[in-house]
Amino acid sequence: MHFLRNLLFPFSILYAIIIFVRNYLYDKSILKSTTFTTPVICIGNINTGGTGKTPHVEFCIQTLSPYFNIAVLSRGYGRKTKGFLKITEGMAATNCGDEPMQMFNKFKNVSFYVAENRAKAIQQIIEKQNPQVIIMDDGLQHRAVNPSLKIMLTAYNDLFLDEYFLLPAGNLREHKTGRGQTM
Repeated sequence: MHFLRNLLFPFSILYAIIIFVRNYLYDKSILKSTTFTTPVICIGNINTGGTGKTPHVEFCIQTLSPYFNIAVLSRGYGRKTKGFLKITEGMAATNCGDEPMQMFNKFKNVSFYVAENRAKAIQQIIEKQNPQVIIMDDGLQHRAVNPSLKIMLTAYNDLFLDEYFLLPAGNLREHKTGRGQTM
């Protein structure tokens, strides 16, 4: 595995440059981030792999749904469809992703949506449902949305030690220091 990481390291440098430039453009407002008046809670991580995002989204739903009208927005990884989609009864997981479908089946009093373009999707959710809170699943790298609250999760026993590298040589989506002023 060490050999493969060394082989992929030059691509990690290229990836790091792309991420740096992208974040710089957002930080300097050359690329725009949208802030919404409806509170948006973003739950995500900066590394690949399971850090408990879905259980944490479920925890937030359980905590907030008795008091607020909530909508949940996910990318819907693994789905065979594209674009903005509200999850409905009888829909196949292949249309919306297995994790959003799993949560939809647990929380019938909450609306679930999937979309690649988070900023447009949030605007559509507000227009269609007017929720009091939107929970955005796995959205820390989606700089087009400036959420009200960011929750970054990591595995307890894997806290971004110095030897970690960016993709593809390592497991980090972006550098462990985050996005400068926006973190």
